[in-house]
Amino acid sequence: MTVNWNCIPNSFFQREVTQVAPDLLGKLLVRHFDDGTIVKFRITETEAYRGGDDKACHANKGLTPRTRVMFEEGGLVYVYLIYGMYWMLNFVTGKAGDSSAVLIRGVEGISGPGRVGRALQLNKSFYGENLATSERIWVEDAGTKSKYITAPRVGIDYAGEPWISKPWRYIVT
Repeated sequence: MTVNWNCIPNSFFQREVTQVAPDLLGKLLVRHFDDGTIVKFRITETEAYRGGDDKACHANKGLTPRTRVMFEEGGLVYVYLIYGMYWMLNFVTGKAGDSSAVLIRGVEGISGPGRVGRALQLNKSFYGENLATSERIWVEDAGTKSKYITAPRVGIDYAGEPWISKPWRYIVT
């Protein structure tokens, strides 16, 4: 295994999720595909999910086989399948036990987390991948700071208030 010296270190992810989510905007999500192609996608939209207290967060119900990686130290990939067809890409944040993650909702030219997962050709094998050492997926700094707006998160009506109205969705302007 070779180390990708251009990737953002895991220490970037080992911070509070509502700091990491907006700081990911404008960064480059890099995917090294099986055929050798490397594509860089500029991150344009994220959502923060803050651990056990956040009723919209998968980790709210505690440690399960599905959420295990969310309880580890930030810098790992958390993927899960929805509707039997879309792999959703999340980056674990915080210290071990925080159980927080950032959902990647959009990249330049691709809107919607399901479409992002499909474009990246994600599958279950990405679960737990370390962004600092992966040869398949990592994040690079583009050297710019993106301006953004905040909005409520999408598709979490089941969580109730105040979680529905939290402005934890970050969108490049």
